[in-house]
Amino acid sequence: MGKLKTISVLLAAALFCACSKKEETIRVGVVAELSGAIPAVGNSCKNGAQLAANEINAAGGIVIGGKKYKVELFVEDSASKPEQAAAAAQKLITRDNVLAIIGPSSSSNAMPVSEIAEDSKVLFITPWSTNPKTTLDANTGQPKKYAFRACFTDTFEGSVLGKFASETLKAKKAAVLFDVAADVLKVQSELFRESFEKAGGKVVAFETYTGGDKDFSAQLTKIKQASPDIIFLPSYYTDVPLQVAQARRLGITVPFLGSDAWSTEELVKMCGKECDGFYFFNHYSPESANPATAKFIGAYKTAYSMTPDDVAALSYDAMEVLSRAIAAAGKLDRQAVRDAMYSIPAYEGVTGQIKYTPGSGDPAKGGVILQIREGKFKWYSDARP
Repeated sequence: MGKLKTISVLLAAALFCACSKKEETIRVGVVAELSGAIPAVGNSCKNGAQLAANEINAAGGIVIGGKKYKVELFVEDSASKPEQAAAAAQKLITRDNVLAIIGPSSSSNAMPVSEIAEDSKVLFITPWSTNPKTTLDANTGQPKKYAFRACFTDTFEGSVLGKFASETLKAKKAAVLFDVAADVLKVQSELFRESFEKAGGKVVAFETYTGGDKDFSAQLTKIKQASPDIIFLPSYYTDVPLQVAQARRLGITVPFLGSDAWSTEELVKMCGKECDGFYFFNHYSPESANPATAKFIGAYKTAYSMTPDDVAALSYDAMEVLSRAIAAAGKLDRQAVRDAMYSIPAYEGVTGQIKYTPGSGDPAKGGVILQIREGKFKWYSDARP
């Protein structure tokens, strides 16, 4: 009996130690599109957040009340499906008891997660969702209290792209082709049209398709008949190569202009020389002279053997901003961390400065125009808010 009692005491001590260690970590959820339509986006989100967490832990962790806590990520796959993204967020909040959530990146997945987070009073930061609705209450139109983003919004992006097409590329007539089932791409298209026409241009074709379509000949034929000078194509990187190839087969020779949905370098691998010379809007350039950007790119290449895209950079920045809010909160409390988001100093990140003002989860962020040249994304110009 004495031996059994000793074993019981040892087991109890081991369990106590395990629980103590568990309590000494800061639990952060990550919802990413690891499978489904845009897996490159999901993997970039996971990798960027993980790199930031690894660096924070290597430096000793986050100091709270004089004690250092390591960051532990709990990663869930949304499979690029809104309902699965919502279920993943619910699991992270109720079962994994995370302090905050980073991701998803695509707006169609981020919006339902932001609703779950808002109802649960849990801080949520989307790295890449540019749709203004992500951080707004659907009923009141007012800013949500727990939803934040690390990127600019479509309002800014649409304004920049419309002016760029008119003033820099000297286009007088533009056509638009977009996925009508993806709200963020629909919004980008509408805002581009508004900005382009305000700058003096005319949108001569406004064509739609539905995600999953493979034949765009009917829409592209109408576009060709309208004789545009440029085609705005805010499609995800997985659709662009096929759309461009079909346009060329129909004899459409005008250039295409893209949104940040193009930003994954998988696009140039799939599109090849047919996309050479095209421009698109993005959240950062790997060619940036910013020391923080250069350091991040070096670390990312060492960790993952590839150049990070904008989703990776934004996810890294989201984790860094969150770590500062946690430290400023001074305790592992969801409400305190959310409140601290408004009080932390401006963070000079990989993708630019991030600073939140009370009452808004949208930072005033700039962006860049990139051009595809010789299979690479090359910086062309900066765009400031």
